[in-house]
Amino acid sequence: MSGAADVERVYAAMEEAAGLLDVSCAREKIYPLLTVFQDTLTDGVVVFSMASGRRSTELDFSISVPVSQGDPYATVVKEGLFRATGSPVDELLADTVKHLPVSMFAIDGEVTGGFKKTYAFFPTDDMPGVAQLTEIPSMPASVAENAELFARYGLDKVQMTSMDYKKRQVNLYFSDLKQEYLQPEAVVALARELGLQVPGELGLEFCKRSFAVYPTLNWDTGKIDRLCFAAISTDPTLVPSTDERDIEMFREYATKAPYAYVGEKRTLVYGLTLSSTEEYYKLGAYYHITDIQRQLLKAFDALED
Repeated sequence: MSGAADVERVYAAMEEAAGLLDVSCAREKIYPLLTVFQDTLTDGVVVFSMASGRRSTELDFSISVPVSQGDPYATVVKEGLFRATGSPVDELLADTVKHLPVSMFAIDGEVTGGFKKTYAFFPTDDMPGVAQLTEIPSMPASVAENAELFARYGLDKVQMTSMDYKKRQVNLYFSDLKQEYLQPEAVVALARELGLQVPGELGLEFCKRSFAVYPTLNWDTGKIDRLCFAAISTDPTLVPSTDERDIEMFREYATKAPYAYVGEKRTLVYGLTLSSTEEYYKLGAYYHITDIQRQLLKAFDALED
């Protein structure tokens, strides 16, 4: 399939996913971005993600980019698809590549607003620890300031990082999690220490299934803005909400979102996010997957509470 055909196919799937939420895609912002990365669309990972509450009026998308294609942030800035912010976040992806082995990139955007984030993935057999991340010059000082806290809650190995250029924030995606730190007592203690909302009973049960935990940090303060627990599954009923509207909205999206790997169940990634004022939920439906997601499903989808 040609690059142009892939762009049209992925964009049509994006519109279909957005339509499930009554969200309209800004074609003039999305199509140029897909076109720039059209060579990645045949075999790469593509995810369409929704969220609950006031965030339900947006659909996010993520697209993997092989390292052979170079720094994706430099590409979008060069192509005029995003204006550099003038803050340290502009340098973080390039600095990360200089200091650590990176196995894959990804870009992330909103269907109404276009590009907003990049990701740096690390080799699964060579994931860096917090100490290595703090050596990156443009990494927020808040990472080092929270290093001791991360260590106390078993958060060390980082599977990937993401840079949000619009919000000027960074996420650290901790992996290789020990079950003792995902138990209710540990999750409650961590949330309270960070001044975040404490999950309800259903949320605490959900956290036990997590394959990744990711805090959101910034360059302005040492405070952790948000904390998310992520679980991968094929179960369309896993959202840890007691709100019937949420439950129905997530179930409908999980069972109707477009996906291209016919003959398999949809791969879904749920997120429970805690901020200082609320608990809300996310759901990413994979349009394209690779063997990495299949391996994660095999490891985590059979977890018993």
